[in-house]
Amino acid sequence: MSLSEKLLAEPVRTQVIADLVHVVDQEVGDKSGFSGTAVKAGYAAGRKVMPNLAERAVTRLLPDFAVAVDPYWEDFQAAGEGDFGQYLAGRGPEAAQSLLAVTDAKVATTSREALRRAYKPLRGKAVEHVRAALPRIGAVLQKHAG
Repeated sequence: MSLSEKLLAEPVRTQVIADLVHVVDQEVGDKSGFSGTAVKAGYAAGRKVMPNLAERAVTRLLPDFAVAVDPYWEDFQAAGEGDFGQYLAGRGPEAAQSLLAVTDAKVATTSREALRRAYKPLRGKAVEHVRAALPRIGAVLQKHAG
C-alpha cells in the first residue's frame, strides 16, 4: 500500500488533516521579520473571513499532496532512513517544488480570480516557506504511515 493510500483512508485521513492544520498554525506562528509579518497578517485576515481556512485548504490539497510525496516516501523506505521529515528537508528544493506544483495546478484551474491574484505575489516566497515546513510535514506523514 502506498503512502497516499494509507494517508487518505479513514480514519487516518481525518487525523492527518488535523495534524497538518496544526503544522500550518505552527509554521505561521514561527514566521518572523517583514515577510513573516505579512504571512501572519494574511493568515489572520483569511481566518477572519473563513475560520476553518487551513482545514479546508488541507482537506482539498491532501489527496494531490499525498500522491506528490509518494515517490519521496518510496525512496525514503528504500534508503532505510529513520526520520522522514529530515529526509524531505534534505531534498528541500525538489520536495518543495513537488508540493507547490499541486497548488500551482489548483490555482491555474480555479475560477476564483481573487484567489489567483492573491496567490501570485505569495508564490515567490512559497518555496522558502514550504522548505521550512518539510521537517514537520514529514514527521506528520511518517506518524500516520503506520
